[in-house]
Amino acid sequence: MTVFPSVFVSHGAPILVLEDGAAHQFLLRFGNTLGRPSAIIVASAHWATAAPAVCSVNAPKTIHDFSGFPRALYELTYRAPGAPALAQRASELLSKAGIDCALDQNWGLDHGAWVPLLMMYPAVDIPVMQIALQPQMGTQHHYALGRALAPLREAGVSILGSGGATHNLRQLGSPDAQPPAWASDFSDWLHDTIAAGGTEALLNYRALAPKAAQNHPTEEHLLPLFVAAGAGSCARGRRVHTSTTYGSLMMDAYAFD
Repeated sequence: MTVFPSVFVSHGAPILVLEDGAAHQFLLRFGNTLGRPSAIIVASAHWATAAPAVCSVNAPKTIHDFSGFPRALYELTYRAPGAPALAQRASELLSKAGIDCALDQNWGLDHGAWVPLLMMYPAVDIPVMQIALQPQMGTQHHYALGRALAPLREAGVSILGSGGATHNLRQLGSPDAQPPAWASDFSDWLHDTIAAGGTEALLNYRALAPKAAQNHPTEEHLLPLFVAAGAGSCARGRRVHTSTTYGSLMMDAYAFD
């Protein structure tokens, strides 16, 4: 059975799935690079709950959780099969780790999940389930979520964190603008810290990384990185892509073997 790395991707704006660019091209190739998993667990920045939950539906709906984009974007769907048995197993592993987890019957696939998956696995034939974030519970909690889910990798399950290496929507530039220093410096710090396996520093990025609050006024878009890091065999990872869109959105991606 293939053991897939746990991965983190930056999904950018939803229009990424329609607009060509470096991150779009990377995601088109990335699924082939990784190979075909038995199922995919997605920790997306766009599903937040008060307490841990996993989506346990047979046929997750495509959620168009955005506004103001071209009509063509709303016509896209990602009708992957659900994974209720995997959701049950994930819930059991979380419970074993001391994390109570609900089985949710209402969620589907938000754009943090289906936008990258539509590029990575366009055949739409791999079972997918989402796990919710709890932004009020911080980095260590999300690292623990990943650690609890790590045994599923032995069954060929891919664990995908989907968010943004940087995410300050109030300081966007034009689509082809160069990144400001406050964004590129933060991206460089993430790269250096993850490459060195600096788990404690990564978990304390809010205090240690340059301009952390400017890059992430709220944490939800970086928390999927901690799920992916926790699910790795160690927190040392490798950056598999870096690019920029809208100036300050770093589109970095990481793999944790």
